[in-house]
Amino acid sequence: MENGKVRGFEDLNVYKQVRLFTNKIYELTRQNTFSKDFGLVDQIRWASVSIMSNIAEGFERGSNQELIQFLYIAKASCGEVRAQLTIAYDQKYITESSYKELTGQARLIGGMLGNLIVYIRGSRFKGSKFKKTPILSMKDELDKLLNKTNH
Repeated sequence: MENGKVRGFEDLNVYKQVRLFTNKIYELTRQNTFSKDFGLVDQIRWASVSIMSNIAEGFERGSNQELIQFLYIAKASCGEVRAQLTIAYDQKYITESSYKELTGQARLIGGMLGNLIVYIRGSRFKGSKFKKTPILSMKDELDKLLNKTNH
């Protein structure tokens, strides 16, 4: 991030939080009996990765409308992770403190995604794919070409 400008999805605070969260999910699912429940491990990992992936894909689409659509999918995946954490807790794969910590983080991330959606909806910027390239005069075009060849 340069001068407070977001250059890529990696600069988004929510993406940074999801990255930490996903790493915690992977760490948690490597432990003890949890690691032996292959179905639940695959599902919770997939859902946490889905949060990251949908933020990235939506951002890279280049339009606010598509970004919002993918942020909603990411938000839904947050809910899915919370449900799977409940299953893990009920099966005694994780402690109550881990359950509370991780579901709290998932709720925080869901809230951040919701806030980002509201912000983008209110923005007049339509997305990078709709940016118009400035039209230069013939003189400016020639100067630009000549400066490139002289360097």
